[in-house]
Amino acid sequence: MTGAALAAPPDAAVQLPSVSLFGVRVADATKNEAVALLDRWMRDWDGRARAAFIVNAHTLNLACEDPAYRGVLNAGDTVFGDGIGVRLAARLKGVRLKDNLVGTDLVPLLFRTTAERGYGYFLLGGTPRTAERAVARLRRDFPGIRIVGHHHGFVGPRAVLDTINAAAPDLLLVAMGNPTQERWIHRHLPALRVPLSIGVGGLFDHWAGNLNRAPRWMRRLGLEWLHILGQQPHKWRRYILGNPKFIVRALRDRRSAS
Repeated sequence: MTGAALAAPPDAAVQLPSVSLFGVRVADATKNEAVALLDRWMRDWDGRARAAFIVNAHTLNLACEDPAYRGVLNAGDTVFGDGIGVRLAARLKGVRLKDNLVGTDLVPLLFRTTAERGYGYFLLGGTPRTAERAVARLRRDFPGIRIVGHHHGFVGPRAVLDTINAAAPDLLLVAMGNPTQERWIHRHLPALRVPLSIGVGGLFDHWAGNLNRAPRWMRRLGLEWLHILGQQPHKWRRYILGNPKFIVRALRDRRSAS
């Protein structure tokens, strides 16, 4: 298969080539290229708040069913693809995505790669206990990391926006699940004085120990979703019903223009 379906955006100097999946522009990048882009936006901040989203099969199912949500995703400055479903949908359109840009790998890589820059991070989302335990884990795993603030996800927007802006982070991590986190970021981005915000889904649960990461062999085979389902059986509809629906949609989507 060729890469003919890839389309480079006009400002290729600060963007990445992308492929349209279910009407959502998904970037094609290695982990290092993705981290370099995020680092550039924080390092050379021009005063405009930017948003990065991460989509998986479930996210694209939601985008397919809700045009407004699809518009939210496309309004982001970049969208990364997470999981075997996204890679399969891209392959059907003639694109071999360079990497699996799952947030549980990408964000820690960003921390390690940019450690010497002294960026400040703010964590928003989860329960109060989850947020606190996530921060403690980060400080243990990344000595010297600068966490400038954290807040659970159950609060009125005005109060938390003031708290975030007062803390002046370089990166805001929002963990509210799809589609809530992307809608939250999109709605409040104009009021945020933060270079970059990223929707990170269940990442805080991993850091807090509420979720265990799948073994490497499951990740290599694209079966991490099965491991998550075993820990969160209440999400069975997302996977048992959603995955077949996603495959049917991907087969239909391959006939659309990229």
